[in-house]
Amino acid sequence: MKKDNKKVIYWLLTGCVLIFIMVVIGGITRLTHSGLSISNYKLISGTIPPMNEVEWQEAFDLYKQYPEYQKLNTHFTLEDFKDIYFWEWLHRFIGRMIGLVFFIPFVYFLVTKQLSKPTIKKALILLGLGAFQGFLGWYMVKSGLVDRPDVSHYRLAAHLTTAFITFAYTFWVAMDLAFPNSKHIDRSYRNLIRTGYAILLIQIIYGAFVAGLDAGFIHNHWPMMSEGKFMHETVYIEQSPLYKNFIEGKSGVQFVHRMLAYVVVIFILIIWKKSKQITLTHFQKMGIQALLILVALQFLLGVLTIMLQVPVWLGIAHQMGAFFLLTAMTFTLHRFSK
Repeated sequence: MKKDNKKVIYWLLTGCVLIFIMVVIGGITRLTHSGLSISNYKLISGTIPPMNEVEWQEAFDLYKQYPEYQKLNTHFTLEDFKDIYFWEWLHRFIGRMIGLVFFIPFVYFLVTKQLSKPTIKKALILLGLGAFQGFLGWYMVKSGLVDRPDVSHYRLAAHLTTAFITFAYTFWVAMDLAFPNSKHIDRSYRNLIRTGYAILLIQIIYGAFVAGLDAGFIHNHWPMMSEGKFMHETVYIEQSPLYKNFIEGKSGVQFVHRMLAYVVVIFILIIWKKSKQITLTHFQKMGIQALLILVALQFLLGVLTIMLQVPVWLGIAHQMGAFFLLTAMTFTLHRFSK
């Protein structure tokens, strides 16, 4: 049987689609403040949600033992709890499905000898990334069950960024099989795309910082950042020590996220401009055109998200925009790599 055939490519692309859905549901979970509704982790039995009123009440009673209920949601009824429970359960359920979709076909392809040695190594890396992503999810939730009724924005960023990286690597492996031959290109141009890719990843990390700190609810003006209010407290730019403002302060984190957005736009414009000086294949042109369209759309979504104070649908659209932009950047880099 032919190794690395179309079925293997479809398997990898199916994983990509599921990771995308996982990220979207994760964004809804964050924006609806549902992430701490399930305070324990049961790999097998946790797949099934509470099925009757007794089980629901037990789950609600467990939720009441932790800071989010005690400090923020003492007014919650059982029906309120069910609403937030659904999104976190769905998020974890899809995570389990991704694990099965990656592992079971991998074993099948391995046993039937449909994978080449390089693809086996790459698939093992993917399985490792998936397991690590699951660990980070648990590690993130754990940070919100101790003293403060919110997860660490550092752990949230690690969880989200790993999901993006897992998707990008899965997509890259699928493209390795779909496009076994690549056109040789000069290193300086390829390195330019790599630099843009790195900046985009940093921007995604800062997007997670903004989400984790709820920093999108302040300074809801553009292009200037005016003083805003959050939770009835005035937010100031100044913090001590100064550097912490840019990794832990709401104002500073939003400022960096805004500035990086301009940098990402500029880099993609440079990539587009320099592409005019070289001969491009059809897929290389497609990748660069996609970058231009998606970065413009993503920038617009970012501005609207800030100005409208992060409505759930727009926050999700902005996160989806980042996902598609990373997809286009991954595709473009692959088309300019050996």
